[in-house]
Amino acid sequence: MREIVVCGEGLVDLVPSGDGPLAALTPALGGGPYNVAITLGRLGSAVSLCSRLSTDSYGEALTGALRGAGVNLSLLQRGPEPTTLALTSIGTDGSAQYSFYLHGTADRLVEDPGPLPGTVGALAFGTLSMVLEPGASTYEKLLRRSHAEGRLTLLDPNIRSDVIDDPDGYRRRFAGWLPDVDIVKVSDDDAAWLAQGPEGTGPAEWLKAGVGAVLITRGGDGLTAMTADFTMDVEAPDVSVVDTIGAGDTICGAVLHWLGVHRMLDPGHMRSMSRNDWSGALGFAAKAAAVTVSRPGADPPWASELYSD
Repeated sequence: MREIVVCGEGLVDLVPSGDGPLAALTPALGGGPYNVAITLGRLGSAVSLCSRLSTDSYGEALTGALRGAGVNLSLLQRGPEPTTLALTSIGTDGSAQYSFYLHGTADRLVEDPGPLPGTVGALAFGTLSMVLEPGASTYEKLLRRSHAEGRLTLLDPNIRSDVIDDPDGYRRRFAGWLPDVDIVKVSDDDAAWLAQGPEGTGPAEWLKAGVGAVLITRGGDGLTAMTADFTMDVEAPDVSVVDTIGAGDTICGAVLHWLGVHRMLDPGHMRSMSRNDWSGALGFAAKAAAVTVSRPGADPPWASELYSD
């Protein structure tokens, strides 16, 4: 199986354990790219995390959980800067909102890892790491270089509008990434945000810019795959939702894992996938995400939970 490198931040979510503005906060390990790496490791993919984590106690916990999930740490950088914190609030429908504490944190200072091993078949990027400098420029260079080398690239912008100081500038930058991206994964809220303003664009334009497939998550309404040739939907399993933290990240990891298992983890094979292929990939991802939303925090499934039946 080809190796997958996930690029981006790991952080700690501070999740309220009760009601009211002064409810006690419980720390939980998270960050969009970190959750994708954990998902891939738990499912059995060969995966590395390219990031910079703090040497503080939270950074040690993040690193330990990566190791426990089977994530390769050879591309992981460490530093004395603090861990990014995300103060989380949970809506009545289980949806999560975030306020970030990220000044001078470790993940922003990631350095270019240099040439990647020939075993690497795909890279995934997203969330805060594509916004916050100087790390964002480092990841952007890695994205473009990896695509030019023929590796499959996935981008999940996972929009956190509170940390985007220049929305139009970000939308313009996002559009500039598209020729170097094979798969864009967005929530329906992300897609709506990216379509706003004079720099806004939507999935049809992303496909015209060179993206091979756009995957849209629609919460309890399921998942959609859009390619230049077709659009198809997959329903979400019926599940009791505790919260949605990490659901989209689980979908990214599960889709990449499915592609690897089915020997489609390269741009050419992915771009030739049929409607039935995408139905299989999204069905597997929806099943994985259903496990994540059924329990608190970003807690993706292990392979045994999906393959036991």
